[in-house]
Amino acid sequence: MMSERLIQSIERAADVLELFLTTSPELSVKEISEKLQLSKSTVHGIIKTLEHRGYLQQNPEDLKYRLGIKLFTLGNFVGKHLDIGNIARPIISDLANELNETVHLVTLQRDEVVYIEKVEGPRALTIYSHIGKRAPVHCTGVGKAILAHLSEKDVDRLLSEASLEAFTEYTLTDVHEIKKHLVSVRETGYAVDDEEIELGLKCIAAPIFNHKGNVIASISCAAPKMRLDEEMLPKVIAGIKRAASEISRSLGYKGNVF
Repeated sequence: MMSERLIQSIERAADVLELFLTTSPELSVKEISEKLQLSKSTVHGIIKTLEHRGYLQQNPEDLKYRLGIKLFTLGNFVGKHLDIGNIARPIISDLANELNETVHLVTLQRDEVVYIEKVEGPRALTIYSHIGKRAPVHCTGVGKAILAHLSEKDVDRLLSEASLEAFTEYTLTDVHEIKKHLVSVRETGYAVDDEEIELGLKCIAAPIFNHKGNVIASISCAAPKMRLDEEMLPKVIAGIKRAASEISRSLGYKGNVF
């Protein structure tokens, strides 16, 4: 039934465009014809149509074709209008049900993180959190997950602007110690808030990247520390990293995932 709804010419045009992503940045009509096992006349017609619309352009020196500026324009438009909340919501909902714990999605605004999505698991969380709530970056798992993947210049700026308040006896407030901790976050792919902002609370967080490879958000699983024991912790870490990677991929991220 699906094949009856597909238009073969558009399928072939998509095959031509996607071929450039997996082979060479420039291809001739003959090379495309051979790789897609299509006749040269068919390929020539597709290419000329795509060239006319700006999706392909020809190199005047070797007469080969490359992806056109129209695709760059469309890609930028899609990237700017992707709604991370809508993309992430079903993924973090599934994770909250899987872990039976609360999952948050946050973005960075100035020197704080802002909660933009929250899905509560079957077991209620004792801390007070809500969409729109702001929190510091230096002592939250979600904040550190983002910080760890910013440039050193941006990290220095953010930490210099933040108050670095000590919320508990476990809060890191020394810039050198925080930056040392961020190295560990980059190496492991996840950040931990172990009673740094609230006693009895533990959070595991992982970063989210956009199509340009820039960190733009993070997600976390937050639960009373006693529930994140040696048996549960590996499951939470794996789930958070997997969900963050899935969201990143949905946003067009092509880099390595942890």
